[in-house]
Amino acid sequence: MRVHRSGTTLAGAALAALALLLPLAGHAGAVQDPGVRQVPARGTASMGMGVLAHDGQGSSPGGVSAQAVQTEGVDVSSHQGNVAWSTLWNSGVKWAYVKATEGTYYKNTSFNQQYTGSYNVGMIRGTYHFATPDTTTGAAQADYFVNNGGGWSKDGRTLPGVLDIEWNPYGATCYGKTQAGMVAWIRDFVNRYKARTGRDAVIYTATSWWTQCTGNSSAFAATNPLWIARYAASVGELPAGWQYYTMWQYTSSGPTVGDHNHFNGDLSRVQALANG
Repeated sequence: MRVHRSGTTLAGAALAALALLLPLAGHAGAVQDPGVRQVPARGTASMGMGVLAHDGQGSSPGGVSAQAVQTEGVDVSSHQGNVAWSTLWNSGVKWAYVKATEGTYYKNTSFNQQYTGSYNVGMIRGTYHFATPDTTTGAAQADYFVNNGGGWSKDGRTLPGVLDIEWNPYGATCYGKTQAGMVAWIRDFVNRYKARTGRDAVIYTATSWWTQCTGNSSAFAATNPLWIARYAASVGELPAGWQYYTMWQYTSSGPTVGDHNHFNGDLSRVQALANG
């Protein structure tokens, strides 16, 4: 979630990049791309990886109104390891999302402890998939996700799966796709996910990435709930078509407890999303 590419010198623009990297060091294992930049190891990506560098702290003009009550949640990945779920529950966290998969090549090594542990303390929980649109098709990645923890059941405690679509930590920001090509890839994923589970996947993204890489498409606003990433005092402008957010990732708390999020409504609204 928090490793970004940087130059290999400490002069000029590289200092600015390093300033972004330093608070995040040690969160995602990085390997050196010879002589040019740092690239994280495949599989280490997690939700919000590019937010601090691109859509992070600062003012958020054009904020969107929210419900009076917000319900606290977290998202976690293998970087958090064995999570102290009871501690989070006692602090007021009532829902969680756990990384299940990435591309068609990685499964979260801490998945069982995180997914089962959050459920056992009483949380409503779900799973997310970190998309890599340059490696395989959207449908192939949706299948891999569903087959490895991304399914859904109407038990009142399972949230629909999330497509985490954001900055590429391994290469070109938009994964080498045109804006139309990215929209087609996302459609391929969400259509297959719904065919497999009966649910519309939640889309997690940031407004600036969405604008750059999809042309600010409004194609999914009528069907797919929005989870917006913005580390600022307000959520700011939403991607085209969405009139409100369902979830807002508002801060990164580091490798121990994951990232914190507001659900736009009280606990009954979280339960409603789980029930479909």
